[in-house]
Amino acid sequence: MRKLINLSFILILCLSCVSTKNTIQNIDDTAVLPKIVAGQFELVETATDLQYGYSEFYPINLGFSTYENSNNQNVNRFFNSFTGVNGEKVTYQLLETCCPFPSKHNKMGAGTLVLYEIYLDGKPSNKKIYINTFEKGKIMCPKGFIIKKSETSGN
Repeated sequence: MRKLINLSFILILCLSCVSTKNTIQNIDDTAVLPKIVAGQFELVETATDLQYGYSEFYPINLGFSTYENSNNQNVNRFFNSFTGVNGEKVTYQLLETCCPFPSKHNKMGAGTLVLYEIYLDGKPSNKKIYINTFEKGKIMCPKGFIIKKSETSGN
């Protein structure tokens, strides 16, 4: 009986951590993965919304694959697709996994966001980007950065 009570308590605690309402505002299941050129996404648009990527409610939605390694590659492709406003090289570091939300794209029924800190030429930029590898959405360059021209595009 005690085990049943403990198990029930743990289950209630786990379920209370995940909201039953999805608060992510920019999910688009019809979105198409950008073209991949030379290890980066070929982005064609910069976001006009100041919240895009900078808010847990408007993350960069990179959930185009059911294979986790592919999603990790998409994170790398995303960060390789833009530079700082003065051409600085963008690097990133994982800060935390946060912000659980309901998701049909995970066997557990929930997904989480990953928060990355952005560095420009190796120096902290005070910018943090939220990434969602469970859901799809339009992939754009976040405001405050410049789309990197791909090596094979001739631009």
